[in-house]
Amino acid sequence: MQIIVQGITGHMGRKIAELLPQKGHTLAAGISVEGPLFSLADYQGEADMVVDFSHHSATIPLLTECRARKLPAVIATTGHTPEERAAIEEAAQEIPIFFSYNMSLGIALLARLAKETAKWFPDADIEIVEAHHNRKLDVPSGTALLLADAIREVRPEAEYVIGRHENGRRKPQDIGIHSLRLGNEVGTHEILVTTGTQTITLKHEAEDRTLFAEGALTAAEFLAGKPAGLYTMQDMMKG
Repeated sequence: MQIIVQGITGHMGRKIAELLPQKGHTLAAGISVEGPLFSLADYQGEADMVVDFSHHSATIPLLTECRARKLPAVIATTGHTPEERAAIEEAAQEIPIFFSYNMSLGIALLARLAKETAKWFPDADIEIVEAHHNRKLDVPSGTALLLADAIREVRPEAEYVIGRHENGRRKPQDIGIHSLRLGNEVGTHEILVTTGTQTITLKHEAEDRTLFAEGALTAAEFLAGKPAGLYTMQDMMKG
């Protein structure tokens, strides 16, 4: 495939560009706030797919152009506003979009395990702890929210508590989410499920950011040829 990478000068954009030829794909164009191509509108050549690892604020203009050109898109940014999330869902009615707060297959499996564990222990206390590098902007991480959302599928009454302060006593429906920002931490997510008599700990540790680039390319390959719709890691895991 000929793939456009938005956010080409960022860490993940560079990783994607390095992996493309190894996976048998071609870089059609690289887009960055640093130029020389500042937006998808600046590129009029051929392409089969867009992979976006830039910033969530670029989502709406990117999808506007993708819809006009019928280009499938892999959205790998996090921190979207409700308006930006609505734009993703609206665009998915016209073009295929793959959207995930985390491009790791391991995290997709962790979400599935978290959901299953919460189903088997409906009265357990559940807390999520996530750690990332000290430059990360969004709190909590999109991945932590992805995991919490998976749990809420079997606990629809769940309420997210972002950190604890003042009176920190938990309510039965709470899912606590705690964020650590440390050095160059790639990403660690831990889910603790406690009944009072036993604790189940589910944990994923990212050791190299290359895994996110690999996951994004796997998502692009999965998305190729799909009809319009919004696809996630869980869809990809189904085959």
